Amino acid sequence: MPTSLQLISQFPLLQPLPRETLESLSGQMTLRSFARRAMVMSKDSPAQELGFLVDGRLQGVDFTVDGRSVGLYFVDPGDYFGELSVVDSQPLSEYVMAAVKSTVAFLDSRTARQLILNHPELARAVMTRLAQRVRSVMAQRTLLSLPNPIQRLCVLLLQLPRRAADGNLPQATVDQAPTHQELAIMINASRETVTRSFQLLFVNRIVERDGHALRVLRPEMLKEIAEGRVDPPKA
Repeated sequence: MPTSLQLISQFPLLQPLPRETLESLSGQMTLRSFARRAMVMSKDSPAQELGFLVDGRLQGVDFTVDGRSVGLYFVDPGDYFGELSVVDSQPLSEYVMAAVKSTVAFLDSRTARQLILNHPELARAVMTRLAQRVRSVMAQRTLLSLPNPIQRLCVLLLQLPRRAADGNLPQATVDQAPTHQELAIMINASRETVTRSFQLLFVNRIVERDGHALRVLRPEMLKEIAEGRVDPPKA
């Protein structure tokens, strides 16, 4: 299914482009829908595309030699993915799965590469994104070296984007918080371990659930646990 000009104009990466370029892209991008847990991009696929998430949520994952999932990053609506393969023409370095039912707009890698080469503002944005990916991988390696799963969870929670409520940082909220399973594969723990860790954080009023959101009530305590300056709470 082709994409509309109105739709692709909403993607932040493409907004700097002139209208005539966007009109051309609207005829080249295709929309595809994916069920929850469906494969959106595979590292084994020879096809290379730049994907833009229209709605839903995606997660970049890989697998260890013994078959365990490792979560790498999330993709939220308006964001893009697959840029590494577009830039270096190599296979994808991870799998991208649908965390929930999702709709994605795809642009073939050749067209995407020409866009990046011909528009410095796009090149700058993609370079910044790739630098962020490198920093994220380094942070993930540090996180996985921590021996205590609740400490790893606290580090990850601090890394998730947070929205301050009315400018009040102590009540910062993680909108659309990842599920326990999604968090588990990012900290190399079982879902049950993540659930138990959250119960301790809830009981000690460090975080609380608010529907699909997660409100951080005591960010300083969360940070102290993450940095190992205080022992994690116990039941």
